[in-house]
Amino acid sequence: MPAQAFDRRLAWFVLLQFLGLPPLGYALGVATGMPGLWNLLTPVWVFVVFPLIDTRIGLDTRNPPLERNAGGVLLALVAYGGFKVEHVFGHHVDVATPRDTSTARLGQSAYAFLLRAMVVNPLRAWELAGERLRARGLPAWHWRNEMYLWHGLTLLFAAGISVWLGIAGLVFFVMQALVAITLLELVNYIEHYGLLRDQRPDGSYERVTPRHSWNDSHRLSNLVLLNLQRHSDHHAHAARRYQILRHHDDAPQLPTGYASLVLLALVPPLWRRLMDPRVAAWKAAAAA
Repeated sequence: MPAQAFDRRLAWFVLLQFLGLPPLGYALGVATGMPGLWNLLTPVWVFVVFPLIDTRIGLDTRNPPLERNAGGVLLALVAYGGFKVEHVFGHHVDVATPRDTSTARLGQSAYAFLLRAMVVNPLRAWELAGERLRARGLPAWHWRNEMYLWHGLTLLFAAGISVWLGIAGLVFFVMQALVAITLLELVNYIEHYGLLRDQRPDGSYERVTPRHSWNDSHRLSNLVLLNLQRHSDHHAHAARRYQILRHHDDAPQLPTGYASLVLLALVPPLWRRLMDPRVAAWKAAAAA
């Protein structure tokens, strides 16, 4: 009899079990007065029980897609699940054009950018999710609209922390969401400031290349951010996973990593003094 196919959605629970084994063994040892015996729980489970279960479940030869659903869950934790939809089906399509709310205009302050992005992008996410359903012959408000899932998860997380920690927990949840959203959009501000694609006579725009996003390849900050700062390659080759994003010499280069630039962006005169000449140099190089 062939083994049942393994559902990858359960993989999170498989990983989490190992984190719980040492404290579980310790607690059982204290409760039973036999700590030496229960200290064996982790090695016995990992090297005996788990391999037996693994053999019984069998093989999984499927290749997974990109990790979009995991990203949606993480975004739901900060009440910004719509970013998953808008980023993929809006930003990646319209990047470096006036249509894109996530492409900062030359001279636009970070504060003006944040206000516009935080208002327009969530609404745009609902619009794009509806368009995807209508393309499948379904109404925009159909239950398959993925926006329901991400916002539902946010409400679930907020309710759970409220039950656990009361009103103080809910206030903390809201505050951490605001901080996370602000940082995310500030990074968007940095990644595309002042860069626009040329428009063709028919109204369409030139193809996205590494030239249309700011790149940064500082070693340490890219290790921390899983190569997020190699943003030029991310937009030129959107299907490429972050850990293998490439450096492009011909892409516009940031002077330092995101951590410094996020703070600098909050002081518009200093930001423009640093970045506007770089945008001018980028335009001159494109015209040459």
